[in-house]
Amino acid sequence: MKKVLIIHAHPEKQSFCSALKDVAINHFQSKGAEVKVSDLYKMRFNPVGDKHDFLELSNPDFFKYQAEQTNAFQKDLFTPEVKAEMEKFLWCDTLIFTFPLWWFGLPAIQKGWIDRVFAMGFAYGAGKGVYDNGAFKDKIAFSVLTTGGPEIAYGDSGKNGNLETILYPIHHGMFYFVGMQVKKPFVSFSPARLSDEERKNELDRLEDYLDSVGEE
Repeated sequence: MKKVLIIHAHPEKQSFCSALKDVAINHFQSKGAEVKVSDLYKMRFNPVGDKHDFLELSNPDFFKYQAEQTNAFQKDLFTPEVKAEMEKFLWCDTLIFTFPLWWFGLPAIQKGWIDRVFAMGFAYGAGKGVYDNGAFKDKIAFSVLTTGGPEIAYGDSGKNGNLETILYPIHHGMFYFVGMQVKKPFVSFSPARLSDEERKNELDRLEDYLDSVGEE
């Protein structure tokens, strides 16, 4: 892991989720890796995929997002905001999503990053395969996330359901869909309910987790 891209989605820089992001940055930099961060709220990243993604349209009379993405990839028509994120993604060998689990999924701003950056033609389609035949088999991806509920709520008998199932659309339908190697996530359960000492232990646990992922 020499080139790490972190896509961070939390509006509060003093949040525990942001602290996890900072631990990841420091960890990889201390190992000699280059780290780039897209702090989506700080960037005021627009999550809405629309006509504004393109310098011009192939069909101004009927807007079809995927068709325009493919056309933009082939003719270099993505706007600078989208293109900059694509270039970061191409640059990295490791992609990390840091986020709070909101309504059993990604914050909207982070899902919008996927919608706009994992564009048809660029990340899949137009001759590119998916899953095992995906274009980005050499990249590693994983999630570092916090939850509101306690760990027991996400067990097989918990009311929130199995966390692996909850994360399936992200890990399988986004990361693995474009071919990436998906690692087991780091999950900090309900940090708002923990003591300062327990939160410190969680940060230490993340360090151990990142070491283990690096060894893999």
